[in-house]
This record gives sequence, structure tokens and C-alpha cells, in this order.
Amino acid sequence: MSLRFCIINGYPAKNRNVLIQAGHCSADEMYVWVFKKLRPDTQFDVLYLADVDVPVPDDRSIEGYDAFLWTGSNLTIYEDDPRVTRQIEFCRRIFEIGRPQWGSCWGVQMAAAAAGGEVRKNPRGREMAFARRIHLTPEGRAHPMYEGKPDVFDGFISHLDEVTRLPDGWTLLATNEHTRVQAIEVRHKNGVYWATQYHPEYDLNQMTRLIVARGENLIKEGFLADRAALESRVTRMEALVRDSGRKDLRWDLAINDDLLDERIRWCELRNWLDKLVIPSARRLERV
Repeated sequence: MSLRFCIINGYPAKNRNVLIQAGHCSADEMYVWVFKKLRPDTQFDVLYLADVDVPVPDDRSIEGYDAFLWTGSNLTIYEDDPRVTRQIEFCRRIFEIGRPQWGSCWGVQMAAAAAGGEVRKNPRGREMAFARRIHLTPEGRAHPMYEGKPDVFDGFISHLDEVTRLPDGWTLLATNEHTRVQAIEVRHKNGVYWATQYHPEYDLNQMTRLIVARGENLIKEGFLADRAALESRVTRMEALVRDSGRKDLRWDLAINDDLLDERIRWCELRNWLDKLVIPSARRLERV
């Protein structure tokens, strides 16, 4: 039997449309692309749980999936907002029932919040486009999520908030100078959740489109001097998308194989599939 995944797209409809208007794909589509390459017979359902008119699946529906994936979101997880609180409660139910979970960005914050940790605004401000010099902790170097990954690497990223207090059952796996919690494992109730603040599912093309979508904010926050600087950065990134071997652009943008080579970039997702999801599904006699 093929694996069956549920992807929770954390963006409300209005914010999903902002990304699409900038040429960005739907956040859930990036997971589909990755896992269709890693395991082509995987089946996917997408749940837009930030839309309050979408019903929350019951326990029997949760039990019908082999694993759950959480996308990014531009909501704020520590606000008393029904678009957020219903997602946290759903994550808690998945922990209770015991299915494996993965999340990036919003997903790492979801793992912490649902298990009793804390998330707050990062006092260092936005971390955008490239998380530089992420390094594995000693626990991360020994963890199956990072098998085959360099000890130090860059990752695609875009966030304003960070995990400030880790929940019980946590293991800190990766960190960098800007954001202490770049990756964690959370063991809570009956479930295991692997998560990163950065985005292994992104590629350079989608990050370029995200910069377009966030362009005005990036100019206001001083990442880019003006509209001309934004257009110049986007043009150079688009050129590297078309020809990833261009040494001049790699040097100019400080982008190397840890961002461009999917064999490196997808290590965490491949290991989550092989070392957590498939063994769990086998125990449930689903594979």
C-alpha cells in the first residue's frame, strides 16, 4: 500500500493568494514535488486549516494517515486567533494519536507550541532568504534526521518569530547565530515530530518568488535599498535558477551546493521518510 500524507497548509486564503500573485506556488505543492520524487506512489490530501470554515478532521480521519506535514505560514502563533488555535489543537490531537509529523518554519513553531513550549518575536528581526552557517549540535550530528548532511550548511528561510522555550521531550538538533532553534525533535504524548525553522522543501526559484512577494517589507526593513536593488537581486537569482553552474553568480550571491543540490537540501525530508514514517507505517501494517 502506498503512503498517505496529510499536508496542513498554514496560510489563510488571502495570504495564499499574495504568494500566488508573485508567481510562488502553493506552499503544500513543494512538499508534493519532493515526496513524489522520493516515493512516487505517495498519496496526498491538503488541509487548509487556517480557513475557519474548513472542518477539523476527527480522530478516525487522523488515524487514516501515515504522517502529517506542516507548511510555513505568515500568521503569528502566539496570538489568540482562531485561525491559529484550531491548528494548535489539531497538532495536539495528532500527538495524542501518534502519527509522525514534519514541519518547517511555522511547523517548528507549531511543534513547540502544541507540546507546551513558547514562541515569540525574534529580537534580531527577520531572517530572510538564506539562513547562514546552520550548524548541528552534538545531538544533531548523532540524530537520524541529519544522516548524510554536512555539519555546517545554509538553508532557505523566511521568518520573524522564533521558538524561545522548548517543550518537554525536545532535542535541539541545529542552531545558528540568528536563531537558536533551527531544528528540533519533539517527543510528546504518543507522537514524534521532526521540524526545522528553515525550509528544506524550498528551491531557489521559489525563494526568488517569495522575495518578490515580500519585496516592499524587505525594502522597509533595510534588506534592500530600493525597488531597483530588489529587481537586481531577483534578476541575478533568476539567472542562477536557469544556470546553477554559474560560478560568478554563486560567488556573488554566496549560494553553494547545500542550497542548490537537492540531494543535500532534502536530506532531512528523505531521512524523515525513511527512518520515521516508513517504520511507523510498517508497525501499523500500512506498507
